[in-house]
Amino acid sequence: MSQPPRRPRTLNDARTEAEAAFKKATTKPVEAPVVQRRALPGVKEMVSLRIDQDVLEHFQGDGPGWQERINAALRKAAGL
Repeated sequence: MSQPPRRPRTLNDARTEAEAAFKKATTKPVEAPVVQRRALPGVKEMVSLRIDQDVLEHFQGDGPGWQERINAALRKAAGL
């Protein structure tokens, strides 16, 4: 009596498909490298900044334009 040939596993059997689905679901995607942005002249960016109340009152005391005055003071302090 001859034995029928054993059928080799195919690539699409249920176990292989389940392992591939698990690997796909649990593998972190490769993240794109972080691209540093260059500051464009004259472009403003909105931020939230926590400063002391007395500092805010000082800059607001001269009326409109207080945000530009704070920006100028920060630029001077940063040496820009």
